[in-house]
Amino acid sequence: MILLEDGETVHNAFFDRKFKEEERMKQNKFPPGWDEKRVRRVLANYEHQTEEEAVAEDESAYEQEGQSMVEIPYELVPRVRKLVAQYHLQKVD
Repeated sequence: MILLEDGETVHNAFFDRKFKEEERMKQNKFPPGWDEKRVRRVLANYEHQTEEEAVAEDESAYEQEGQSMVEIPYELVPRVRKLVAQYHLQKVD
């Protein structure tokens, strides 16, 4: 999880740090509850994050109770992200 300056939390599993901002902004579709402003806030968080902060964030993911880390083939990442997003949407409803 990342904590944005305004107190909002976002799960970092939804982001690929190798994805270029220009490519991200070309996409006009946002998940429910997301808009360009929110995406820009999250991007700003990652752009200003030091390497040490990024490592600490990644390591903290392994310590969260009720979650598990699994290594999967890269080509399955989009499907897994979609599945996780659907799971979180169902929990909210």
